[in-house]
Amino acid sequence: MSTPVAPRDAEPRDVEWWLACHPRSAGRARGRVRGQAEAWGVPEDVAETAVLLVSELVTNAVRHSRVAGRYILARCVLREDALRVEVGDAGDGVPVVRAAGDEAEGGRGLALVDALAAKWGTEPRAYGIGKTVWFELALGE
Repeated sequence: MSTPVAPRDAEPRDVEWWLACHPRSAGRARGRVRGQAEAWGVPEDVAETAVLLVSELVTNAVRHSRVAGRYILARCVLREDALRVEVGDAGDGVPVVRAAGDEAEGGRGLALVDALAAKWGTEPRAYGIGKTVWFELALGE
């Protein structure tokens, strides 16, 4: 389900999607963020970074939320100087950056977010169940 985007000259530019807590949702989130970034005219390098990072956050939400029947919320907000992407899930706990070993199959998602985003963080969801992990990418220098 998509929320309509505000006209190009209106602020704020904001769109969100509810995604099933399923591994396929990472691909769906990538496609939606890519399409939205293109519609907003976000620079290609910023858009591709956003696509990579939203995939990591949605994958983490699917793996770690452990709450059956709940949805993941993905949201993009275009500001004058940054693209903000949020991923919310109903799981407990606060994600932390881990140092993954060379042979580890996972554990690098937040390290990528930390390395590539201008800012990132976590916050409790507004309605009290779960958390939102967000990042911001600068649109220019």
